[in-house]
Amino acid sequence: EVQLVESGGGLVQPGGSLRLSCAASGFTFSYYGVSWVRQAPGKGLEWVSTISGDGFSTYYDDSVKGRFTISRDNAKNTLFLEMNSLKPEDTGVYYCALLRMGYWGQGTQVTVSS
Repeated sequence: EVQLVESGGGLVQPGGSLRLSCAASGFTFSYYGVSWVRQAPGKGLEWVSTISGDGFSTYYDDSVKGRFTISRDNAKNTLFLEMNSLKPEDTGVYYCALLRMGYWGQGTQVTVSS
């Protein structure tokens, strides 16, 4: 059974940082690209970033480019999202997802507010 479990969300002031983690199980983690997708309050899903299975290729939405860094540890079956210079518009639920296979985690809440 595929499982994706996010953690690391919380309340942070504008300009602050957070590091999200996603623990994966039930599939060969290194074979698949994995993504972060977020949903702001009252809005639709927004793709944030994707990393290839080998970790060598990364992709970002323009809204987070230069502030967020996606990475993975294939030995530990874990995906990360380092978020710096956070803005109030980054507030939302962040999901780890295997988009091609249609698997999603339960999400972790990120709130950026003073």
